[in-house]
Amino acid sequence: MSVADDIKSKLDIVTYIQRTTPLKRAGRVYKACCPFHNERTPSFVVNPDTQSWRCFGACAEGGDVFKFAMKQNGWTFRESLEELGRMVGVEVRQQTPEQKSRDEASDRLRGLVKLAAEYYHERLLDPSDADAAATLDYALHRRGLTLETIKKFQIGYAPNRWDGLMRYLIDFGSSENDLIVAGLIKRNDQGRVYDAFRNRLMIPIRDERGRPVGFGARALAAEDNPKYLNSPQSPIFDKSRILFALNLAAPAIRSSEQVVIVEGYLDAIQAHQAGYTNVVAQMGTAFTEHQLRLVAPRWAHKIILALDADAAGQNATRRSLEVARTTLEDDLTGKLGVEFRVLHVPNAKDPDDFIREQPGDWPSLIDEAMPVADFVIGMEMATLPPNASIQEREAAAMRLLPLLSASEDDLYRGSNIQRLAMKLRLPERDMLMWAAEHQKTRQARPPRPAPAEPKQPVTTGPDDAYMEYRDEDAYDDFTPYVEVGSSIESTATPAVPVLPTRPRPAPTEIDMEAYCLRALFEQPGNYYAVNRRMRELAEDDATLQSGPLGDFCAEDFTRTAHQELMRQFMGALQQDEFEFIDYLRHNLDENLAHELVAIMHTREQSFALHLHQRQLGDLERVLALTERQTALLDHSAELIEKALRLREKRLARERQEIVYLLMEGMTNETGSLMTHATNTLKAKERIDRAISGQTS
Repeated sequence: MSVADDIKSKLDIVTYIQRTTPLKRAGRVYKACCPFHNERTPSFVVNPDTQSWRCFGACAEGGDVFKFAMKQNGWTFRESLEELGRMVGVEVRQQTPEQKSRDEASDRLRGLVKLAAEYYHERLLDPSDADAAATLDYALHRRGLTLETIKKFQIGYAPNRWDGLMRYLIDFGSSENDLIVAGLIKRNDQGRVYDAFRNRLMIPIRDERGRPVGFGARALAAEDNPKYLNSPQSPIFDKSRILFALNLAAPAIRSSEQVVIVEGYLDAIQAHQAGYTNVVAQMGTAFTEHQLRLVAPRWAHKIILALDADAAGQNATRRSLEVARTTLEDDLTGKLGVEFRVLHVPNAKDPDDFIREQPGDWPSLIDEAMPVADFVIGMEMATLPPNASIQEREAAAMRLLPLLSASEDDLYRGSNIQRLAMKLRLPERDMLMWAAEHQKTRQARPPRPAPAEPKQPVTTGPDDAYMEYRDEDAYDDFTPYVEVGSSIESTATPAVPVLPTRPRPAPTEIDMEAYCLRALFEQPGNYYAVNRRMRELAEDDATLQSGPLGDFCAEDFTRTAHQELMRQFMGALQQDEFEFIDYLRHNLDENLAHELVAIMHTREQSFALHLHQRQLGDLERVLALTERQTALLDHSAELIEKALRLREKRLARERQEIVYLLMEGMTNETGSLMTHATNTLKAKERIDRAISGQTS
C-alpha cells in the first residue's frame, strides 16, 4: 500500500469534507452547495463508496480527498500528503537528519513570529498603556479600521522600548540567535541586541497557508524612517514570494477568478474591511513571477494591478507588467492565459484612501480598469514631446513592442500594434515587422541556466513503490539505451533463459495512464500534439473545446499519484526558472519520484533500483539514458490514441455519475446535466472515429 492509499484508508472523505462543508444525506451519497462557487441548488456530491467528490455545477470537476484538500486550501500534492498524513498519524516521508533539523528550525522560527504577533496584539489592546491607547485611536480613527478588522488581522503595537519583545520571548526560553534569524531583534557592531521594531503599528504577514512569517510595521512618529518597514529576509520570510492577505483572499479569488493587487498591506486591509476580499498586496516590491504563479492560473484568470497613482507606483506597475510579459512569453503551453488590467485611482489617491472615502465606488472602478496596452502607450506618450522626432518615436516603439506582443492571441496582439502605430504615427507594416523580429529573437535565445541544486540525500521509500505498475504489458517492445559501465547497467539482473512469448492482453486503464506519463516525460513536446488533436476533434464547437474535448490534464487519470505526476509535468512546462529535469528534481517528493522512476523503467530495472534504494538521482539518469532513443522514435501517434482512450473512459465515468444522480432524484439541474451528458456522447463519437482511423 502506498502512502497516499494508507492515508485514504484511514481518512473517510465524508468526515473530512464535513468539517468545513455541511453535507446532507441523499440515498447512498451526500450532497451540498459547492464550497468552491456560489449556488443555490446543491450540485456538490460526495460518494462514500468510491471515496470521491464531484461538482456538477460551475466547477465541473471532482476527485478524491487529496484533490479536495488541494483545491480548498491551495496546497500542492506534497502539502496535502503532509497535512492529511499528520491528521491521521501516517508518516509521509523519511527525512535525513539535516532535513529534519531544517524543518524544525523553520517551525521554531514561525513559532517565535506567532508569539511576537500575540505580544504586539495584546500590547495594542492594553488599556493601561497610554501610548498603546493612542496607537489604537490612530488605527481606529486615522486609519479607519474597525476593532473587528484589527482582531481579524491581529494588528498590534510595538512599544517604544529597546527590549520589550526580546525580554518577553527570552522568558519563554527563546535564544537570541533564533530571534535574530527570525528578524525580531538586531545586534549592532558593538554586540548589543535590541528589538527590531519600536513605536510602530505592527501588521503580521502570513504565507498562503496562513502561517505567520514576518511583519509589516508602520511608523507612528513623523521623524521615524522609513515610514514602512518589513521584516528582513529570513529562512521563512521572502517578501518577493509572498502576497499579503492571500490566505484570506483565496476563496474570493477562486470563486471570482479575479484578483486585485495593491501595493501596501493597509490598502489590502481596507479593501477586506469593505467586503472586497479578492484583494492582496505585493508589499511595496515590484510584482514577481513567483507572486504571479501563486494566484495564476490555478485561481485567477484576470489580474488587476491597482498600485499607487504617484510616479513610484506607476513605475512599479510598469515593472510588474514587464515581469508578466516575460512570464507570458515563456509560457509555451498557453495555459497561463491571464488577462491583465491596470486600475487608475482618481485624484492620485491610494486604494486605502479611496475605499475609506468612497467604498461603494470600488466595484465600478474595478470594472473600468484599462487594458495593458492603453496604460503603457499612455505612459510612454506622456514622456514624448508634442513634436517628437521620428527617431524618438521609433525608440518608444522599440521599448513598447515586447510588452504589447506578449499576448498569445494574434488578434489582440495585432490590435495592440495597430494602436501603437496610430499613436506614434509610424507605418503599421514596419511595426509588425519589428514585432516579428522580436519574436524570432526571443525564440532563438538559449534557455536560462538552472541554479545549482544541492545533491539530494538518498532515503528509503515505501516498499511497494515499484511493484504496483505492470510495465511489461505496456512496454514489452521498448528497452531503454543503457551505457556500458553505467550505474543502472551494473544493477541489472543476470541473464535468464528466454521464455516463450505470450499474447499481450489489452492494456488496462492503469497501463494506459502509465504509458501516457512515460511518453510525455520522455518527449514533453508531444503534449501539444495531444491537445492539438483534441481541438481538431472539437472543430469549431466551443462547448466541446472547453469541456469534453478540452486539454489533456490530470482529470484524465484515475490514480492519485498519476494525477499529481501529470500536474507536475504541466508545472514543469509552464515554468522558466529551471530546466525540465531540474524542476522535477526540485519539486517531486520522494513518493512521486518513486512512482515516476517505476514508470520510466522496465520491470526488471525497477526491481533492481528498488533493491539498491535509488530514488531521485535515478530519475535524472533514466530520463537522460532514454534521450537517444526518443530522439529517433516518434511515439506521438500511439500517445494520442491512448490519451483519447483515457478521455473516453473519463467521459464514461461522468455519464455514469450523471445517470446515478438523475435516478436518485438528487438534483434540480436536470437540464444542464443532460446537456453535459449529450456533449460527452458527441465527444465519444468523435473520439471513436479518430481511434478507428488511427488503428485501422
